[in-house]
Amino acid sequence: MNPQEQQLTYLLNETLPAAGQAITVADGVRWLRMPLPFALDHINLWLLRDQIDGRDGWTIVDCGIDRPEVRESWETVFAQALDGLPVLRVLVTHMHPDHVGLAHWLCARWQVPLWMTMTDYVLARLWCGTGPSGAAHDDAASNEPSIQHFARHGLVDPEIQAQMRARRNYYGGMVPDAPAQFHRIMDGDTLKIGGHEWRVIVGYGHAPEHASFWCPSLGVLISGDMVLPRISTNVSVFAQEPEANPLALYLESLKQLRPLPEDALVLPSHGKPFRGLQVRVTQQLDHHAERLSEVLTACAQPQSAHDLLPLLFHRKLDTHQLSFAMGESIAHLHALYFQGALNRHLGADGVYRFQRS
Repeated sequence: MNPQEQQLTYLLNETLPAAGQAITVADGVRWLRMPLPFALDHINLWLLRDQIDGRDGWTIVDCGIDRPEVRESWETVFAQALDGLPVLRVLVTHMHPDHVGLAHWLCARWQVPLWMTMTDYVLARLWCGTGPSGAAHDDAASNEPSIQHFARHGLVDPEIQAQMRARRNYYGGMVPDAPAQFHRIMDGDTLKIGGHEWRVIVGYGHAPEHASFWCPSLGVLISGDMVLPRISTNVSVFAQEPEANPLALYLESLKQLRPLPEDALVLPSHGKPFRGLQVRVTQQLDHHAERLSEVLTACAQPQSAHDLLPLLFHRKLDTHQLSFAMGESIAHLHALYFQGALNRHLGADGVYRFQRS
């Protein structure tokens, strides 16, 4: 446990749900854990006891990626963790593969609707190839726009670029389809789930329109990826929006959680359920303030996003991690650039470099 984690309180200490099993963490709230094929090897999913139109059952929150082993775990959950009741709806926090990947299968399996924010639903449909523009999907599948985007920020190593090209159809491989219809949720909506009201809190920066869910009567926040106990949330500039300033959006979104109580039980998408929400929000705000200060100091001399990777990441990065690391490095540079603290210059080699104003 790192020093920052020691300031948090884990609800169940080291207890984790086994594959296909559920652990109750609050009244009518159960915790599931599904595998991921990355260094971050799991995602937390949630079951909420529900009743819709007189039918008793469950709302699923987030889905896991579309892999045979994840479907098998879900079948075990259906057989053993639902008390013989059906799934009534699927609620998704955002469009990243580990959250929406199996939404199409779960919704079809139970003949239930998907509930999601519009921006993230539309983007999931587009990227998995079921949206209206095949050309956009072809670009996303080829990964070529991302390679060129990172090249403009200094990642020009041919071997690494070849490894990125080999990851063709990265998104569609984990999200092969998306439901053709959905029920839109928006910031400030109140969802009646079972006997409790859950308020939708939309945050930005990590995903286009990420939904977290706050239940005052239970004192429970399903935070998705907006607040994680052990790692910092990825905030990146990607090829689809190369002039984005997501870090500023993310930091403002964190501040929107300030009114929630310190003793709220936080159910994150990765890591373990914990208490200490405001401590963790402060830790993340301080973390990014420190990183921004380091980047500003480093940019006394012209720096590309790739130049700054050793400053921001003190570990060896695989190809999957490198894409996110580049996105984060660009995000920190953009935050300072759009503040006016940095200037940007496109060199003769086609690489953007940033320097202190």
